[in-house]
Amino acid sequence: MFALIDGNNFYASCERIFQPELRGRPLVVLSNNDGCAIARSEEAKALGITMGHPIHKVEPRVRRQLAIRSANFGLYGDISSRIGAILRQAVPRVEVYSIDESFLDLAGIAQRKALATELHERVQRWTGIPNCVGIAPTKTLAKLANHVAKDAARKPGSYPADLARVCDLAELSPRQLDAVLRATEVGDVWGIGRRWAARLQSRGIATAADLRDAPSEDLLSEFGVVMARTQRELQGHSCLELAEVEPDRKQILVSRSFGEWIGDPQQMSEALATFAMRATEKLRAQGLTAGVVGIFAETDPFRLGMPQHNPSRTAQLTSATSDSRLVLGAVRRLGTSLMRAGYRYKKAGVFLADLARPDQLQDDLFAPARAGNDVLMETLDAINRRFGRNVAGLGASGWQRSACWHSRQESLSGRFTTRMADLPRARC
Repeated sequence: MFALIDGNNFYASCERIFQPELRGRPLVVLSNNDGCAIARSEEAKALGITMGHPIHKVEPRVRRQLAIRSANFGLYGDISSRIGAILRQAVPRVEVYSIDESFLDLAGIAQRKALATELHERVQRWTGIPNCVGIAPTKTLAKLANHVAKDAARKPGSYPADLARVCDLAELSPRQLDAVLRATEVGDVWGIGRRWAARLQSRGIATAADLRDAPSEDLLSEFGVVMARTQRELQGHSCLELAEVEPDRKQILVSRSFGEWIGDPQQMSEALATFAMRATEKLRAQGLTAGVVGIFAETDPFRLGMPQHNPSRTAQLTSATSDSRLVLGAVRRLGTSLMRAGYRYKKAGVFLADLARPDQLQDDLFAPARAGNDVLMETLDAINRRFGRNVAGLGASGWQRSACWHSRQESLSGRFTTRMADLPRARC
C-alpha cells in the first residue's frame, strides 16, 4: 500500500510561510528570469493565470491584483528537506519523487488513514505547507487519490466529504472507485503525456476507466510496456517499486536565460565558466565523473527582427573527471569563436555527459581512467557549504562580480531559512 503526500501550490505556499501579508492574495511565482508563472495560488488561478503564463502578457487590471515573487529555489529546497525529515520519522521507507511530492510505503500499517491524517496535519503545523495525501495499492492510483483529495478539498460537494485532503481509494466500494476513474480524464493519469492522451482519445479511450478496461494486447503492441504497466497499476496490480535511492543521472545540464542580451565574448566566457562550476558541483555531489563536456548558446527566438544563431559544441575528455578546473579548461576551448560578431545572445548552458562512478571507469592504455585533484575539489566544496555558495571559486567565472548576464530576479524574497541576515523579526 502506497501513500503520496503533495504540497499544494508548493512554491507559492513556501513564500507565504514567512510573508503572512501574501496569504489570501493572488500570488504568482515566476521562473528564473522573471518570465513565466511556474506556481500560482488558488486565488491567482481564479484570475485566469495559467501555468507557464508569460507575466508580460497578463492584462494590467489583473496584474494590479497580483503579488509577484521571483523563484527562490534555496528556500523551496530547504522546506522540502524539512518535510522529508518529518516523513522519515513516521514511516521507514520514503521516496522523494520531486521537490513537493513523496511516496510512502504503508505496507503492514493497519490504521493507514489515521497515520496519513496525522502526517497531513503535522506537515502543515510544523512547516506551514498545506498538503493532501492519496492512498492506494499502487503508485499510479496513489497519484490519482491525491488528485481526488485536492479536488474534494477545493470543491466541496464534488466528492464525499471524507475524501477531502486525505483520500484512501482502498476504502471505496468497487462502484465508487469506478466512478472516480470515469471522472478522471486519461490525460490526468500519471505517466500519460499530451501526445499519448491524444492518441488514446482517438481510439475511444477518454478516461482512466477506459484505459483500465482496454484490451491489454492492443495497448502493449501500440504503446509498449510502459502503457501496459500503467494499465496494470490502474487495475490495482503494483508494478512500480518504491525508489528510496535516486538513480545516477545520465546527464547534468546547467543553463540560464540572461537578464540582458550578451554580445561580448568575455561576458559569455564568464557565464559559461560559472555554469561549468555549478555543473561540476552537482557532479561531485552525486559522486560521479564526466567523460563528455558540451556548451551551447542561443539568441532570442521571440525577437524575429534579430539575426538568429544557436551554436553548440561537444568534446570528449581524455580522462573522466569531476575537477572544475579541467572541465572549465574544456569549456573555454570549446567557447573559442562560439559567438558571431553582431549577434546578441539570450541564453547559454553547459552540460556534462558520459557520467559514471569512479569505480566503474574503464582503464585506458594511454591515459589514466580518471584525472583531477579530489582533495582540492573537496576543500572548495567544503568552504562553499560552510560559508555559502560562491564564497570560493575560479577567477575565470568572475564569480564575485555583479554580471549583466545574471538572471533577472526583481521580486526575490529573503533567504529566510539559510541566511542569518534574512531571518524574520518578531515584533510585539
